[in-house]
Amino acid sequence: MTWWQLIKTDLKAILADRAILVTLFGGIVFYAVMYPLPYLNQVPTEQAVVVVDSDDSTLSRQLIRHADASPQVAIVARLASESQAQTWVREGRAQGMLIIPEGFRRKLMLGQGTTVAFGGDANYFLVYSAIAQGLVSVNLDMAKQVQKTGMLARGQNPRLAELSVNAIQLNSLPAFNPSLGYMSYIVPAVMLLVLHQTLLIGAGIIGAGQWGKPGYWSQVSPARLLLARLTALMILYLGFSSFYLGICHHVYELPVRGAFSQVTLLMLPFLLASAAFGIALSCLLKGRDRPTQLVLLISMPILFASGLIWPVELIPEPIRLITEVIPAVPGIMAMVKLNQMGADWSAVHNDWLQLWALTLGYLLLAFYGIRYRQAQLSTTETSATAQQVPTHS
Repeated sequence: MTWWQLIKTDLKAILADRAILVTLFGGIVFYAVMYPLPYLNQVPTEQAVVVVDSDDSTLSRQLIRHADASPQVAIVARLASESQAQTWVREGRAQGMLIIPEGFRRKLMLGQGTTVAFGGDANYFLVYSAIAQGLVSVNLDMAKQVQKTGMLARGQNPRLAELSVNAIQLNSLPAFNPSLGYMSYIVPAVMLLVLHQTLLIGAGIIGAGQWGKPGYWSQVSPARLLLARLTALMILYLGFSSFYLGICHHVYELPVRGAFSQVTLLMLPFLLASAAFGIALSCLLKGRDRPTQLVLLISMPILFASGLIWPVELIPEPIRLITEVIPAVPGIMAMVKLNQMGADWSAVHNDWLQLWALTLGYLLLAFYGIRYRQAQLSTTETSATAQQVPTHS
């Protein structure tokens, strides 16, 4: 069997396997469509907020009107007590609450400090962030207006009063997440994790399913089989990677700041290391269902251990060291730095070298794993042949 025939045979074996097809093509398309779907609107607006106004003054009513006019908040009810407001939030009828204390107007007019409380459902951090941002902005604007009114009442020049109140203007420009949305923050990393996850499962299923019976995989040298399978998987995943990093990033308007050459240079060892890892894994597992079970079990820990969602400094050192041998961990952080944050190549150079080191390490493990499995198959075939030899009386 020639080199190209071996690659074609391996590709046919992959594409003829229904479980692998569902995992590779079905998983890639499913995650590309379904995962970003809840976050298409990016930034939450008009979040339902209830108000407890214990002051019932002109200023408190003005504060409520301004809060309702803000794009992040929609006042849906005025309640009598804080316990009622908490019940509304707990039952999901509102996402947040605004508590205006008694004496709100009087204390402001006397120049004394007063506290306006607000809270919300922190289970959804974007929702809570929108409520907090909207109510904080409204309260700051109210404080400035009261301060300006007091200065004018004391005879201050209107222009000087305006300059004094607005001495510092905040111009907030998000650097790496222009929309301040969840999609731009997490979806690029999840797409890379999906590539890694499906590649491990696909390579694991094809290998684990073959080692129980003889076939073309037992008739070629371990090096040829390893390189042919690696080539077949890379052909498929170069297309999948182009779909995720090209079409999906364009459709979902995800930030793309990395040069094409640098992104390609980073993706090459990432895919090679992931494929070699999957092939090595297939030599350790018995049964076609084991790779899927194992990979799905470790997928979320990998995402958290990458340092994107949870700070690396808060991850226990033993866990961090263990996860560093998983290609997705350096791959995700390097790609986010390069493609989403626009970092220089020097910022991801160490991650790139780490991915190449993992590639070499997993290639060696896969080679010896294939050789061991082929030796097992050869022993099994020899035993079966010996048992079938007829005996003559």
